[in-house]
Amino acid sequence: MKTIVVYNSQTGFTERYAKWIAEAAQADCLPLSEAKKRDLAPYKAIVFGSWACAGGISKLNWFKSNMDKWAGRKLVVFCVGASPMDSPDIAPALRQSFTESEFAKVKAFYCPGGLNYEKMSAPSRLMMKMFRKALQAKKDKTEDQREMLRIISASYDISDRKYIQPILECLRN
Repeated sequence: MKTIVVYNSQTGFTERYAKWIAEAAQADCLPLSEAKKRDLAPYKAIVFGSWACAGGISKLNWFKSNMDKWAGRKLVVFCVGASPMDSPDIAPALRQSFTESEFAKVKAFYCPGGLNYEKMSAPSRLMMKMFRKALQAKKDKTEDQREMLRIISASYDISDRKYIQPILECLRN
């Protein structure tokens, strides 16, 4: 099945996953800026990957605005974030990114990436700094909040090829 992986990456984690998926699926792979200039009609499967941002998926509107045009194709979205795979917030965040009818047409996945403060845009760094300060100022932090504060205090990488397996299985079926 002719497949394309389109990605939007800020710090490199999503690009890494997109390239891993494309390599394993023998798919074409393009950054979103290039894919916007292309006709994706020849592809039978379209995979879109982007990064998590404040409970949403960055640039997802581009994908959603094209879903009707891509009717009859296999549509897959993967989101890369800083949370570990077992975070209970992931499934609801993925679900709320789509309307009922959109969610029926797409398969959505999460891949843990990490944080790379050195490559983050200034607005994203500022947002993370504000989040850290709010957590630090909170009295009577829960264990989860203390752990979150520890995790987001520095750059880290928890990406792993094993997390693309469900996406590859979806593309094969």
